[in-house]
Amino acid sequence: MAFCLERYLQPSICGGKNMTQKKKNAVLSIRIETVIRTIREERVILDTNLARIYDIPTYRLNEAVKRNRDRFPDDFMFQLNKGEQISLTSQIAMSKSGRGGRRTLPYAFTEHGAVMAASSAPMEQLRELESKLTQRLDTQENVIVYRESLYAFFLQLLHLTHDLVSTRTKELFMIRRFVSSLLLSLFAFSLLFPASRAPIRARHGMVVASDQLAAEAGVSMLRQGGNAVDAAVATGFALAVTYPGAGNIGGGGFMVIRMADGKSLAIDYRETAPAAARRDMYLDANGTVKSSKITYGHLAAGVPGSVAGLLLALEKFGTMDRARVLQPAIDLAEKGFALDYRLAYSLEESLKNFSSFPGSMKSFSKNGVPYAEGELFRQPELAATLRLIAEKGNDGFYRGRTADLIVAEMKRGHGIITHEDLEKYTPVFREPVRGTYKDYDIISMPPPSSGGIALIELLNILEGYPLHQYGWNSSRYAHCLTEAERRVYADRAEFLGDPDFVSVPTTRLISKEYAAEQRALIDTMRASISDSVKHGSMPGYESPQTTHYSVADSAGNCVSVTTTLNSSYGCKLVVEGAGFLLNNEMDDFSAKPGVPNIYGLVGSTANAIMPGKRMLSSMTPTIVLKDGRPWLIVGSPGGSQIITTVLQTILNMIDFRMDVQEAVDAPRFHHQWLPDKLTFEHRAFQTDVVERLSSLGHRLDETGPNMGSVQAIFFDEKHGLLLGASDPRGYGEAVGY
Repeated sequence: MAFCLERYLQPSICGGKNMTQKKKNAVLSIRIETVIRTIREERVILDTNLARIYDIPTYRLNEAVKRNRDRFPDDFMFQLNKGEQISLTSQIAMSKSGRGGRRTLPYAFTEHGAVMAASSAPMEQLRELESKLTQRLDTQENVIVYRESLYAFFLQLLHLTHDLVSTRTKELFMIRRFVSSLLLSLFAFSLLFPASRAPIRARHGMVVASDQLAAEAGVSMLRQGGNAVDAAVATGFALAVTYPGAGNIGGGGFMVIRMADGKSLAIDYRETAPAAARRDMYLDANGTVKSSKITYGHLAAGVPGSVAGLLLALEKFGTMDRARVLQPAIDLAEKGFALDYRLAYSLEESLKNFSSFPGSMKSFSKNGVPYAEGELFRQPELAATLRLIAEKGNDGFYRGRTADLIVAEMKRGHGIITHEDLEKYTPVFREPVRGTYKDYDIISMPPPSSGGIALIELLNILEGYPLHQYGWNSSRYAHCLTEAERRVYADRAEFLGDPDFVSVPTTRLISKEYAAEQRALIDTMRASISDSVKHGSMPGYESPQTTHYSVADSAGNCVSVTTTLNSSYGCKLVVEGAGFLLNNEMDDFSAKPGVPNIYGLVGSTANAIMPGKRMLSSMTPTIVLKDGRPWLIVGSPGGSQIITTVLQTILNMIDFRMDVQEAVDAPRFHHQWLPDKLTFEHRAFQTDVVERLSSLGHRLDETGPNMGSVQAIFFDEKHGLLLGASDPRGYGEAVGY
């Protein structure tokens, strides 16, 4: 669309030596008003050059824009005189002026468009270029994959503009907004974070896990003819050896399975509160939560569920015997493995927390001396425990020698887990929660995990917005996600808990109708105040050191598993003689309604401590289908950030057409209702986006690249491939064959 302000303003009326100052001010006010009206009606974005051309002082125009902000479309943003103007000084962008000097082509990039100097002469060329870009956008499968060819188009645009500037004609044209938005998104993606490596490719089977050795243990089952469940169980036990900060047999987790015949189910092996647990057990005489007791040492541990859950999956859906599946983990513990530098550093940094517990110091140091990178790390006591499980199954852990060692450890430290607690532990089959987002089906974990309900509720709310048009990590995109997250986390705090103890309004929370009600409460122009955001109406009514792994086999079986000790190394206590860490999952209960846990999450009586109850979780193991067939297996650690991490990975692929590795790598942001702050990773937002979000009322907090650690598998049906992506925030690996 050609646009010329001279239809509205004539620069000649601005001069006039005989014009009084009063008249000049009046004319200036009229011109500013006309420019503002033109911006609004013609949807043109101004830069400082336009203000200069028409003799409007930029500070006056800037002030007027701010005063009249409510008159503009809510997706517009103005950046005048703030350094956003980019002078492209390449030879392409330089042209000779009529006086023989060089003149730099002025460009002003903002979030939603670009103004360029041009003339009316080659309008057909502009339209032709626009048509080519449109065709490329419509036909390509992935914008980022084709970034090189898009750069070529951008160079064509610069060449064209160079020719236009050479005419020295002072007219302005606005290339259609989607073209400039595409170019901006392209540059933003390239500049904000480095190019991703290619996903790992496999044809027969794949395991993506937080540790390469554990992933290889799983793939070894697939190579021997086992299925995805066999591989998942082998990976789970191996992670207890090679990834002790989160992999475990002393914690718990959730598993979502979709078999090749279409049957889907979830296994809940979350820890439970011991029989001696009481609602006020972590409160002092003044009613204050004793945080050290709920996160550190014997009293912080819930009854472990990992062993029972993994063995149940193997028994019901695996094809291999227990001994074969556990052998890789036994070998890694008994024979040892060379320490990766990151695990060596982690163990050294944790020695001060281990120092109160002899079993921990014995397992993770050499008589108090830290292990060094590359040293052989052996765990003979853990190997013996794993061998008992391989031989006797649940009785090798929940009864007999290992159970005796756990109870003896509890008695030494005034813990409350008993033989009866261990013998009574039972994992539970649950029906997954299901939802849809556009043309995709979402299968995820139900309560006592909040992850599946929260993910589907978020997707339902966001489905009502044209996210692709907003642009990846633009201010409008971030604002909509943040406001949706604010409301979903408020619902999480109020309604979610163990469904065996409380009534969870799952059907309403994941309904499209409820999402529409929540969406209607979102102000697209202003950030809400979390204290004023309450949970919805119900008629009738976890740690960065969690770990996730995804598994797929050649038959189409899919397994998504998230498991945890809660915080890194759990309660820091290794059971003497047994060689494994215990969890500190009791902190995931609401020790006192309204008081945050170590992740800042608050809860209500729905998540209060009760004997035998499972504590609420944020774990979100998820399987996504397209046209009824597996499309994505995904999950992440990250405590309270798990839900938003999985959400953004899915949106990156569906709405922004990233490949699986790019979607995993992309910088993230997070809001969880309370505390009221929008946390974002370094390079997640451009400077103008940060300024815009602040102007909307968001309280921003920048952090390092530490939000989650996604492990994902994408099903490339077109080429018959499995594409695996392990998050560079961790040191995991995708292994396939």
